[in-house]
Amino acid sequence: MKLSNETKIGAFTAIAITILVLGYSYLRGNDVFSSSNKFYAIYHSVDGLTVSKPVLVNGFQIGRVSNMKLRNDGHTVVEFKIDNEYNVPSNTLAKLVSTDLLGGKAIVFELGTSHEMAQDKDTLRADVAGSLAESLQPIQTKAENLMTKLDSSLSAINRILNPGFQRNVDRSFNSIANSLQTLEGTTKKIDYIVGSQTAHINGILTNAEAVSLNLKNSTAGLTGVTANFNRFSTDLANGNIKQTMDNANKAVANLEQTINKINTNKGTLGLLMNDDSLYRNLEYASKNLDALFIDIKKNPKRYVHFSVF
Repeated sequence: MKLSNETKIGAFTAIAITILVLGYSYLRGNDVFSSSNKFYAIYHSVDGLTVSKPVLVNGFQIGRVSNMKLRNDGHTVVEFKIDNEYNVPSNTLAKLVSTDLLGGKAIVFELGTSHEMAQDKDTLRADVAGSLAESLQPIQTKAENLMTKLDSSLSAINRILNPGFQRNVDRSFNSIANSLQTLEGTTKKIDYIVGSQTAHINGILTNAEAVSLNLKNSTAGLTGVTANFNRFSTDLANGNIKQTMDNANKAVANLEQTINKINTNKGTLGLLMNDDSLYRNLEYASKNLDALFIDIKKNPKRYVHFSVF
């Protein structure tokens, strides 16, 4: 049976429409040729995420984003279709991450450790990771600061490398060369002086050696003196100096006690030194004795009787 052109065109049109629908469904994350489980996650922000974005586990794709719906509270419910051959623990974390610097997004499943598996249409935990651009922001800031400093350094170098500076550098090198020549001439003069005075230098060194030898001998004598002084110090330390000092202290204490008694009119010596009555009595007796001697000279018969037998 021969098919007409209209029938062929209709069949091709139907096949093309079917392929178009299936392709559009696949691009939206609906794989009609394989069975899958649906999971959900709720995000406060889904910037850059679109339907058909991959769902990855350690970089391996296990599904796609199949639908997105905004709730009244501003959060977004994201639906994932995961091949049913992959088991997803119930405490798995669905993290929204950046895949490139241009803002591309994907969902990364961080599989949990629970032995209980998530069931079809379960809601998983959600998290949003910072974008790569945000992560590189501190590096960008440091690079900008570095470029600013580099620009300032280059400007300073340009200011330094001006013709005036180069002339100054040339003059500095010329001055250094002249200084080196002068230093070389001075060095030659010093060499000549040292060569002509070698004999004197040798004599000085010989005298210094003799002085060093004498100093060494003197050191030996000083060692003997030090030894004698050490022996004298040892003998002095071994002597009964402490007892002598104690006796001297006792004698001084006794003398001090005696002086105190004299000063306080205690004892005969104290009375003699501090009481003038004895002095006055002695003075009065001396006057009477003197008057007696005068009277005896004048009137001896009054005191002496002579009898002649």
